[in-house]
Amino acid sequence: MLLAFSVAPSGTPAGGSRPTDASVHDAVAAAVRIVRESGLPNQTDSMFTTIEGEWDEVFDVVKRATEAVGKFGSRVSLVIKADIRPGYKGELSAKVDRLEGALVDGS
Repeated sequence: MLLAFSVAPSGTPAGGSRPTDASVHDAVAAAVRIVRESGLPNQTDSMFTTIEGEWDEVFDVVKRATEAVGKFGSRVSLVIKADIRPGYKGELSAKVDRLEGALVDGS
C-alpha cells in the first residue's frame, strides 16, 4: 500500500505556550524523523509524506508520527489518503515513472 499523510499540531501544548510563530516545521520534522527511521520506503514533499509498506506497518508509523506531533499542541490534524493494491511493491516510484513515460510518449 501507498499511504500519504499530513499531520499538524494546533492549540497550546499541555506543557505551556510556544512562540507565536505559525510555522509547524519542528512538529513536522518530528513526524518525518519517525517515518525515515522506520526503514519503509518514503518520500516527503511540501504537502504530504508518502510511505510504502504493508497495512499494519504503515499505520504503526503514522500512529507514532501523530503521537510525536501531539507534543507540539493540544490537538492534532491528520489527513490520510491510501492506494491499496495487493501484490504490488515499488509503487512509490513506479507510478511516477509510468506517468513520466506517458508524458514523453504523448499517450
